[in-house]
Amino acid sequence: MARSNSFHKKEIEKNKQQKKKEKLQRKEERKQQGVSSFEDMIAYVDANGMIVDEPPTPTKKDEIAIEDIEVSIPRKEVTEEVGDPTGRVDFFDESRGFGFIKEQHSVNKYFFHKSNAESGIQEDHMVTFRLERGPKGMNAVDVKIIRS
Repeated sequence: MARSNSFHKKEIEKNKQQKKKEKLQRKEERKQQGVSSFEDMIAYVDANGMIVDEPPTPTKKDEIAIEDIEVSIPRKEVTEEVGDPTGRVDFFDESRGFGFIKEQHSVNKYFFHKSNAESGIQEDHMVTFRLERGPKGMNAVDVKIIRS
């Protein structure tokens, strides 16, 4: 057993030495080729966002008026929501007693418990609701059916 282990160790050491030699040889080859210049390493981005080797031509510049530059968040359109928000019951599990409502004019979904909803509520019912902060975010309460 000791002999095969010893032989295996010698093979591993031999492979390490060979790799070291190859690495040193590659290093010498790189030295022989010479150092590449900084200009060879530079890449440019053109007007279309593509990476190119040539610098951009200064004649192709687009003139932009300073008044056209907006550094702000665009104002949100004010929608006149009268009363409680509406939505559709996206999911409801009667046996577990909870569900989710997808708000009608957004992608928001709100959790609701059956104790905060009318009896007989089912999936795909259109409902109105109020929002209340819960331990894990906004919850729908006072859920009332508009349409079945």
